[in-house]
Amino acid sequence: MIKKILPLIVALSFISNCVSAEKKKDEQTHSTYEMLNLFGEVMERTKAGYVEDVTDQKLIEQALNGMLSSLDPHSSYLDAESFNYMSEQTKGKFGGLGIEVTMDNGLVKVVSPIDDTPAFKAGLKAGDYITHLDGETVIGLNLNEAVSKMRGKIGTKIKLSIRREGEKPFDVTITRQEIKIQSVKTEIKNDNILYIRISSFTENNDTDIKKAYEKAQKELKNKLGGIVLDVRNNPGGLLDQAVAVSDLFLNRGEIVSTRSRNDEDNVKYSAHDGDITNGLPIVVLINEGSASASEIVAGALQDHHRAIIMGEKSFGKGSVQTVIPLGDFGAMRLTTARYYTPSGRSIQAKGIEPDIEVKPAQVKPIEDYGFSFKESELKGALQNEEDKTTKNKSKDKKKDQKDSEKSKDEISDYQLVRALDLVYALHLYQNGENILDIKEKTEDKDQDKNNNKDKK
Repeated sequence: MIKKILPLIVALSFISNCVSAEKKKDEQTHSTYEMLNLFGEVMERTKAGYVEDVTDQKLIEQALNGMLSSLDPHSSYLDAESFNYMSEQTKGKFGGLGIEVTMDNGLVKVVSPIDDTPAFKAGLKAGDYITHLDGETVIGLNLNEAVSKMRGKIGTKIKLSIRREGEKPFDVTITRQEIKIQSVKTEIKNDNILYIRISSFTENNDTDIKKAYEKAQKELKNKLGGIVLDVRNNPGGLLDQAVAVSDLFLNRGEIVSTRSRNDEDNVKYSAHDGDITNGLPIVVLINEGSASASEIVAGALQDHHRAIIMGEKSFGKGSVQTVIPLGDFGAMRLTTARYYTPSGRSIQAKGIEPDIEVKPAQVKPIEDYGFSFKESELKGALQNEEDKTTKNKSKDKKKDQKDSEKSKDEISDYQLVRALDLVYALHLYQNGENILDIKEKTEDKDQDKNNNKDKK
């Protein structure tokens, strides 16, 4: 009897659960319809009773933006104008101040100023807070509204009120300009180190870097000592370019992965065979203005032990935004996943910790005012037999002058000085190993010769 009742109880329990689940689903659906009716009612009452005339379009766009921006600081609704502006920005040309911003506690926070733009020249720094625009508070504005107010006709001015940690609030007036970004700049430093500055990740960054590397190797006759990759104050940009730039310096392995709510949408990006530098030393410079794509590059090279990361902890933007076009109505930007470095670290709200922390600093050379003496200045000192010609003395004098001028230019950027020194030291270390190998081989050959002589 018990054996017959048990299956019946199980069946009834299953039916009960199904009915309960269906009822719950109906309640949720009913609740959603009720909330949509509520939205319609609020909209109608606002149109009828608000102190000023307001259009349906404005109300709906603001409602959409409120829905998305309440999720996280990087999700938002983009009207047609904002969508076009964003498209121009990723191509490296747009109008405005040249500043990457986000919202933080109701204020506009500077992620980073972009190199050689009005904001950069005005002295804005990563971590600054913008409290007022032309005297009007930013509290109550969403990110799109704040950005829209900062944009305007080329040649017009805007006054920003700034709060900076450790300083009194101050105002700065900036003239809007057409922003043309040269996102990759390169230069030979210390005679044999390639300095690569990436101000943002835009189209063709990887191609520009590869060309710069090949040009440097040609100029230096394949005697390049190493690379400094500078992504300080780089707010990010295109994911595919972050992956492509990382791929230039890696032989194999994962570069970054994106993980979303649904497992089937997870993506891994891996490196292809071939490090263009064949293992030359690399130092990556980061700071609190290095965000998103910059952190992907730093994290990938750090996890693969391919580069030493130097500077300050990065911004910590480890979320993926998908831009979904909405026809004539602009687009929606939605956070759809998180970034993870090859070792599985989440960048979000943590950032990349540098291997060697170096804070910005001011360094001044110590003047001796003529109170120090060298052997060469002593009366009757022996002259170095390798330095008897005036030609050599002239060369040394020119070299000392050149080194002095170079040190004055670079000493203002203490972090860069440290990075260049480290790359040079790693280069010497690598060459030292090669020299030792050659020396050992030579000693082995000499030993073989001596052994042969003894046999004879």
